[in-house]
Amino acid sequence: MTATESSRVDDRELTPPYARFLVHLIRPFPDFDFFFIRHLRQKAVRLLQLKPGDRVLDVGCGPGGSLPYLVDAVGRSGEVVGVEISPEMSINARKRIAANGWDNVRVVVADAESARLEGKFDGLLLFAAQDVCVSPQALANLIPHLKDGARVVAFGGKLSRRRFAGVVNLFFRAMFSKLTFPSTPGLNYEPWTLLKTYLREFNLEEHFFGWMFLAWGSVRSTPQHGERKGPAIAPGQQLS
Repeated sequence: MTATESSRVDDRELTPPYARFLVHLIRPFPDFDFFFIRHLRQKAVRLLQLKPGDRVLDVGCGPGGSLPYLVDAVGRSGEVVGVEISPEMSINARKRIAANGWDNVRVVVADAESARLEGKFDGLLLFAAQDVCVSPQALANLIPHLKDGARVVAFGGKLSRRRFAGVVNLFFRAMFSKLTFPSTPGLNYEPWTLLKTYLREFNLEEHFFGWMFLAWGSVRSTPQHGERKGPAIAPGQQLS
């Protein structure tokens, strides 16, 4: 197997089948986003309480659906850094960046556990990044790059506790495991449990009859010596 063929295999493993189909389908439309999720993206960005000049991380940025709202929040003087494990999805994010002429937005192609980041950030968005929310390694890598008091907002799927939810929970759990990344664990009732330990205050909303959650809070102070230092991009990572 050639290096190129090996890279293609790796790329396929990093992108679920449905996502490969979706990103190619919407690639001619850089600003595409699902209308039913748009208001939650906007609310998630508002909850970050960003201001012009801030730096924000969008981890699991996918094709870049949250980027327009983050750019509006930090202005031209701020910076938006996306982290995306799937090379296929990152292509769409780059196309969105280019189509809108954003010179203060970049995308790091890496998993959240090993992404090398530079400096401190004022906010962290984890929108549909379930695997990051529950990964001790990913959070241990990301949290030290947040300023004390930086806001963290997460959105994702969960099991519902509503009385009628039993059978649907089984179906949703099965579908979720087939449609998400291999690194994403199965659904449970409180996928925010680990993330909550990093926050000094925690807020939660349930959406879509309890099958989705929106959680937010401010990060606790982290020791300076706990930071991971290194170049902005590690060997093998890509930067738009």
